[in-house]
Amino acid sequence: MGKPSGFLEFEREQNPAEAPLERIKHWNEFHTPLPRSERQRQGARCMECGVPFCQSGVELGGAVTGCPLHNLIPEWNDLVYTGCFEQALARLLKTSNFPEFTGRVCPALCEAACTCGLHGDSVTVRENELGIIEDAFAAGLMTPRVITWRTGKRVAVIGSGPAGLACADRLNYRGHSVTVFEKSDAAGGLLMYGIPNMKLEKSVVARRIELMQAEGVEFVLNADIGGAVSAQEIMSSFDAVVLCCGVGKPNDVAMTGREAGGIHYAMDYLTAATRAVLSGSESALSAKGRDVVIIGGGDTANDCVGTALRQGCRSVTQLIRRPKGPETRAEDNPWPEWPRVVKTDYGQEEAIALFGRDPRRYSTTASEAVTGEDGRIKELKIISEGREETIPCTLLLLASGFSGCEDYIGSAFGVEMTARGRIATAPDTSATSVEGVFAAGDARRGPSLVVWAITEGRQAARDVDLYLMEYTNLT
Repeated sequence: MGKPSGFLEFEREQNPAEAPLERIKHWNEFHTPLPRSERQRQGARCMECGVPFCQSGVELGGAVTGCPLHNLIPEWNDLVYTGCFEQALARLLKTSNFPEFTGRVCPALCEAACTCGLHGDSVTVRENELGIIEDAFAAGLMTPRVITWRTGKRVAVIGSGPAGLACADRLNYRGHSVTVFEKSDAAGGLLMYGIPNMKLEKSVVARRIELMQAEGVEFVLNADIGGAVSAQEIMSSFDAVVLCCGVGKPNDVAMTGREAGGIHYAMDYLTAATRAVLSGSESALSAKGRDVVIIGGGDTANDCVGTALRQGCRSVTQLIRRPKGPETRAEDNPWPEWPRVVKTDYGQEEAIALFGRDPRRYSTTASEAVTGEDGRIKELKIISEGREETIPCTLLLLASGFSGCEDYIGSAFGVEMTARGRIATAPDTSATSVEGVFAAGDARRGPSLVVWAITEGRQAARDVDLYLMEYTNLT
């Protein structure tokens, strides 16, 4: 696959990024695609390794390494190298519904497992994937698929995030009539409002939704099923229901003064920011001129850093409870395990460029929100490495993850829930305790990656198809 000596002849090259101080002036994506000739050289770096760990999607050392979708990576890398881009697209779409999403926001589990990474730099798998799909859209190859027959079965998918979209996409192509219900005013779930525009432009999400609509998928917006809209009505009107409603309950932070004004959950903040970008207005939760503190060390916290900088914050600090880990691959975390190392992401890069320091403070927790006469937070007392200090804070964002689904989901649909507030399913299946009701994505698995949500949606589609037809040809 690829060129046997390619990894020796060509260096790893990534899509160049706009300089941090320039890109914080706008909300657009800031990577420039490599020309096709260079992309072919990157495909050539895919060595004929014999055992392609990149597509394994297995758990090693307590973490998953390799692609959960089992993408046929060596095959389409070889086709990119030889210039067969249309054939590369066919191999990519065989296992992946939305490579334009994962090619932008996936942390590239595949690259962590790439054999080239054992003693050098891994193949640019994620960017090769993105190059294939974006070239296809540009060339007019991504046209609506013609669904030649219908089974007469109707399926309701609750939630239009990556799991719901993947499930709906597969079931629709199989011939079932699919309706996706979304409680928000736009389809896409976290793809639309949870991930900032500079990381995933919303025109990319809208482009895919429009393609699915042209193929026959129906979207119903502003429909909170189980809340404002009766779950029983949906269950009685469809032959199967798939719950892909995500985990909407954010984890709170216990500290004195938690009720003060100016303290918000990160997802509320990011949603407001994206709405403002799309409408061309200023966000109702703007960080402009504020001293921003973010509690959390994950991707959402980093997205808050990048968003606050673009809104013109006065300062930004990120509090992380755990100690700082190693900055290079640890000896006790060998290839092809997922490398548990400190990664400086785009938001932190931008903060370093603007303020001259890393915004992250490790082994640090918040103990008290100090308020002014207006009842809003003005300072934050923290405990850092055992010492207490006070830092300026006029906007506190909580990015400590999510605990489970909304409380009403279990009672509305009558499904069993786990102790952690997620939808319980039978072993090795998406089926819930209620006949004809299935679950996928974060609602079943818990907070995870977009690529896992897509994987879950695909599996749920297979389970639903088997339930409806008593056989399935969905692999």
